[in-house]
Amino acid sequence: MMRHTLMTVFVAGALSACSLAPPLEKPALPVAASYDAASAASFDSNAGTGADVAWRTMLPDPRLQQLVQLALVNNRDLREAALNVAAVQAQYRIEDANRLPRVDVAAGATRQRAIGTNSAGGFQPRAIEESSNAGLAINAFELDFFGRLRSLSDAAFARYLASVEGQRAARLTLIAAVADAYLEQRLAQEQALLTQRTLDDWRQSLALTERLHTAQQRSGIDLAQARGQVATAEADLQARERALRLAHNNLELLVGAPLPADLPDGAALSQQPVLTTLPAGLPSDLLARRPDIIQAEHALVAANADIGAARAAFFPRISLTAQLGFASPEIGGLFRGSQRNWSFAPQLTQPIFHGGQLRAELRLAEVRKSIAVVQYERAIQSAFREVGDALAGSQTYRLQIDAQQRVVDAAELRERLSKLRYGAGQDSRLELLDAQRQSYAAQGTLLDLRRDQFRSAVALYKALGGGAEG
Repeated sequence: MMRHTLMTVFVAGALSACSLAPPLEKPALPVAASYDAASAASFDSNAGTGADVAWRTMLPDPRLQQLVQLALVNNRDLREAALNVAAVQAQYRIEDANRLPRVDVAAGATRQRAIGTNSAGGFQPRAIEESSNAGLAINAFELDFFGRLRSLSDAAFARYLASVEGQRAARLTLIAAVADAYLEQRLAQEQALLTQRTLDDWRQSLALTERLHTAQQRSGIDLAQARGQVATAEADLQARERALRLAHNNLELLVGAPLPADLPDGAALSQQPVLTTLPAGLPSDLLARRPDIIQAEHALVAANADIGAARAAFFPRISLTAQLGFASPEIGGLFRGSQRNWSFAPQLTQPIFHGGQLRAELRLAEVRKSIAVVQYERAIQSAFREVGDALAGSQTYRLQIDAQQRVVDAAELRERLSKLRYGAGQDSRLELLDAQRQSYAAQGTLLDLRRDQFRSAVALYKALGGGAEG
């Protein structure tokens, strides 16, 4: 009879549980229905989205691919994100377990001798008493008629899903950070090579000027200008070496380990180490692909479920304590049918006066949901802006680099002609100096632009929610 009663109560509690959480209504997209036409004009709307591109396809440079792979294994921030997921998952299991009864088995024995009184009023020891017991017990199991425990479990599950998306976001951020650090390193290396070549050329020019000055064919001003030019290049070279070391240290931090000596050779900035043409898709695609937006959406679901738990706290809470077992003064006869015992103790608790605590908790849950809505909208707006900015870069960097390449070609031609005219005595040293500086600056600007173009492409890949397995 006891067994059937408990089963009936459990089933009734499970079937009658309802949720008092309000219906979740997502806010309308706080952005335009499409990206800026000028920015997205070069992208095929039927080509999907850049989020479908595997990171190995996005980053074809073999050296960069190996660095990213090492970072995905060794980076400490990514490990922390994975551990956070495990912690939130465990918390969800704790909350979900509260919806089920906790059944414990217990067994014990007691042996005692008490002191009694005799007929004369004196104290005398009694006989030794023994007792044994064993059974199953359910302690304070809450029957979730109003869905309080269900709402808490739903909120914990939504937070677990949010942590999974947080891990995805950390992974995508790491891939983009390694790519950016690698581009900085490549830029520093190529700038150092450019500066070294320029310094060698200017030292040769200085040597020639010194010989001409000794022969009294060049003035002291020309000699001073040549020496100042060489000193400038020497200072620039030290700056490039420092930038290269800093880029190396940053890359090692992101990778999470010393860089292996057997890494493959990297591609030059002029050899397209990063894919620069990505389909943007539509803003609505971001809702399904950007991990930070999905994370904010799950946080909103969790906040909405918390409201259901806060509402359920106003209603009666029914709990059950029950025990089924055996008790006997002799352990040998413990499990005889005549020694069976049971207890059944339901309890109902109705809040009457809590000093406004329950209303304050409900208000807090509602405010936190409003905060979650704002955070969700802000995540969408930030994502839309990031995609728009990256699209603008993708559209303009190519044209700017083409124009800058023409600047470099013109500057190099001027430098060659100026050297010939200077050697023939037709141009002054000042004219040659200006031509050399202009060529050096133009080549450095071109390197910067190529780095910026690839960084913009990586930013677009990240903004679109890329990072698919390669």
